[in-house]
Amino acid sequence: MRFRDYDPDRDKEAVHRIYREIGWIEKKKEQEAMDLFLESSRAMVAEVNGEAESLVITASGLIRYLKEDLTLSALAGVTTGRIARKRGLASQLAAMAIARDAAQGALVSALGMFEQGYYNQLGFGTGGYEHWCSFDPAQLEVELSPRIPRRITPDDWEAVHSSRLSRNRGHGSCNLEAARLTQSEMLWSKNGFGLGYCDGAHGELTHHFWYRTDDVECGPYSISWMTYQNRDQFLELLALLKSLGDQVRLVKVREPQGIQLQDLLKKPFKMRQVSEKSKYESRMRASAYWQVRICDLNGCLERTHLTGERVRFNLILTDPIEGFLEKDAPWRGVAGNYLVTLGPSSEAKPGTDTTLPTLNASVGAFTRMWLGVRPATGLSWTDELSAPEELLEALDHLLCLPDPKPDWDF
Repeated sequence: MRFRDYDPDRDKEAVHRIYREIGWIEKKKEQEAMDLFLESSRAMVAEVNGEAESLVITASGLIRYLKEDLTLSALAGVTTGRIARKRGLASQLAAMAIARDAAQGALVSALGMFEQGYYNQLGFGTGGYEHWCSFDPAQLEVELSPRIPRRITPDDWEAVHSSRLSRNRGHGSCNLEAARLTQSEMLWSKNGFGLGYCDGAHGELTHHFWYRTDDVECGPYSISWMTYQNRDQFLELLALLKSLGDQVRLVKVREPQGIQLQDLLKKPFKMRQVSEKSKYESRMRASAYWQVRICDLNGCLERTHLTGERVRFNLILTDPIEGFLEKDAPWRGVAGNYLVTLGPSSEAKPGTDTTLPTLNASVGAFTRMWLGVRPATGLSWTDELSAPEELLEALDHLLCLPDPKPDWDF
């Protein structure tokens, strides 16, 4: 077995085969989308019998921590062909890709998981719940009349990507840098189309939806993303969505950060009951399907500015990714003993102060606490995190943060 960078001239047919075997591509359009995705990312392969049999893709971006943007490596694909399963190829290859990006400046790594537990062995901790709301768009209680929108197609990928980057963003939100990644997502969408408005000073696309659907006539429609910069644009998009309700019976949308969509729905409990178990069932579902880990502890804490009295403590941090890396890897995780300060100015430096309390944590659990996924006390009950009660309570109070929402699937 050999691990190396992806070579399109040598590996393209092999990685297409991997994606066909796992059911991620079927048609020529999806193959084209995959190639665009690979061209815009960094990829590594594991070679078996002279051919690529495992593929890991990472994409560069940013993740927002309160008002700071931190460099991000998004693990955007971890796949293995049928003949090479259960041999540890994917986990070792993913660890190498994370180490490469961390050594080149990524402060945080994040991914969308296929199942909870697998990526914990690489130091990842589970993110917060995403709420997916399915409803009849005619039930939206938005009274304004939307203007006539512009049709958006995959040919508009550059404008769409710019709109995504300039959208209203909150804590935990992610941006992926390469515009071709958005083009790839648009091409990958079954029956994909968009509607939006170009209200920028120079005609830029400011707010829009991107949809996909199996049934164009009546839905359900899924909204892959929506972008807006302010309240008026958000409400206009909802009014535009409502205007489709004379034909489309159901839409599925991820609840935006800071918004409770139920506030804007007529009789949500009645609609849930009368549509139960139908193709057009109104419902709200929650799922925590993304994971995240710190790759540079002091780099992250230097960009952490919290409101409240500072808290100082010893941190004994474990990081399982070390076991998947060679001894000469350019980065070997963040395990160690640290003296940590959290507050308006934060830092982590090697060392121990015997006069301070000690927090023991895995990097995944510490990342969840730092990002505000769950409070320290709750994590001490369910994850690999422990400390004296007084320290847990102080951390609960200091790290009282908005729910982190990536708002960009990868």
